[in-house]
This record gives sequence, structure tokens and C-alpha cells, in this order.
Amino acid sequence: MQRIRLRYTKRGRLRFTSHRDFQRAFERALRRAEVPMAYSAGFTPHPKVSYANAAPTGTGSEAEYLEIQLTERRDPETVRALLDASLPDGLDVTEAVEARTSGLADRLQASVWELRLDGVGTEEAGRAVQAFLAAAEVPVERRTKNGLRTFDARGAVARLEALPAEGAATAPAPGDRPGGGACAILRLVVRHLTPAVRPDDVLSGLRVTADLAPPVPAAVTRLAQGLLDEETGAVTDPLAPDRDAATAAASTAAGASTAQAASGDSPAISGEGTA
Repeated sequence: MQRIRLRYTKRGRLRFTSHRDFQRAFERALRRAEVPMAYSAGFTPHPKVSYANAAPTGTGSEAEYLEIQLTERRDPETVRALLDASLPDGLDVTEAVEARTSGLADRLQASVWELRLDGVGTEEAGRAVQAFLAAAEVPVERRTKNGLRTFDARGAVARLEALPAEGAATAPAPGDRPGGGACAILRLVVRHLTPAVRPDDVLSGLRVTADLAPPVPAAVTRLAQGLLDEETGAVTDPLAPDRDAATAAASTAAGASTAQAASGDSPAISGEGTA
């Protein structure tokens, strides 16, 4: 058995793909790529795929993660390339590593989000950010399957800043957003708590604290997710421990091979001296 962890994106109009739709598309890609998947037991076996903290429908993402279990060993980069070619443009598999550590889901502690606010000036967005951060609590309401629920949007936000449009990490697709006019970028780091606080909840909080109401819906993109450094607000790559473990294993194997070769030469040299 082998486990491979993948990072993939949801770009452009594919951000409107629901998680269920992505699951179906990904399972088709597994079949097309002829990946030797492990399956669950029972009357309706399913490929062993573990999805981690999927982004809400309608939001883009540069950092979605999942893990697949294989019955035969494969090169992770080869699997990545085959799956990427089997998925539609916008659902792009950007990285693959062999799982050498446990707890991928436990390492997804926070997300970095980018919100593009067309029709909102940077100064106006900056004032709203200051008001939001100055509040001890920002209660917002969201309708869930269990009815209307009120929770604090402020406590989940580890960092929030307003930037000019030039500071955006992603660019909208041609024709996807209004052209010209003011545009502010919000960059925020949100802890993964229960109940989950989503970017639209933070926008609701900005409306509550500073009456910030963009004239068009915000374009929301997840830039990263991983471990959160509470002091700096930085979010680190959750696949880094697996890459580090792979590098360490390769170094250990190379050292063992060198040592074995050296020990194999020793008896011959000793024998020549004895003769």
C-alpha cells in the first residue's frame, strides 16, 4: 500500500464546482489515469480518497488537499501529471508527495484568503479593517440547515489587512469582473474553528462594524492553508513535513548504500594484507 497527498486548485469558473461535483470528476480522472486505487469493502466499494477541508462552493482556491491510497507503488509526480491531464482546466493538480507522516488534516489549522472588492477604495477598506480589528467581538448571523445561527466572526481572524489592487496574488479571468473603477484587496488569515468562520462571514462582520457594503459580490480565493504561527500570523505548507521526511529517507538510504559498499571492500583489503 502507498499513500499519496495531492494539492489541487479551483480556478476561474470551476470555483462554482460543488465538492460533490469535484468528487465525481476526480473519481473519473482516477479511472482515466489508471491509478491502482485501493477500495473500501462492502457492497458498494469506493476508492479510498480522503478530502480535507474543501473550500465553499463559489470560492476559488490555490490550496485544496486530498490523500489517495494505492495498492501498488507509483512515482508521485507521474501520478500528479496523469491526474492533471485527466481533469478539466481549472481543476489543476499542482503537487504530489508520498505520505510519510500522519495527520494531514490536523495540520490544516488556518487558511489565507484573498477577497477582491470591486467598487471599494483602498482607504475605505482600510478604515473598515481597523474598525473590525478593534472590536472585541463581531456577532454575525448565518442560516444553516439547523436554522439561523449567530456566532463571533472576530475571534477566528488571526490577521486582516487592506491592499491596493496591485497587491493581489491572483488575477481575475478576462470578463469575469467589472473593469475600471476602485478596487481593494483584503488579505485575511482565518483559523479553522467550530463553527467554521468563512470569508463571507468576515464580510458580514465588516458590514456590521463599518457599514462596508461592496456594490458587487466579492471574488474570494483561498491562497494557502496549513499550520498557523500565532505570533506572526503566517500559514506554513502542510506538505513540507512529507517532503522533509522523503529527503531524510533518501539521505539515509544513500548513506547506508555507501557504508555497505565500503564494508564490502574491507574484507578483500584485509585478505590481501594477510596473504
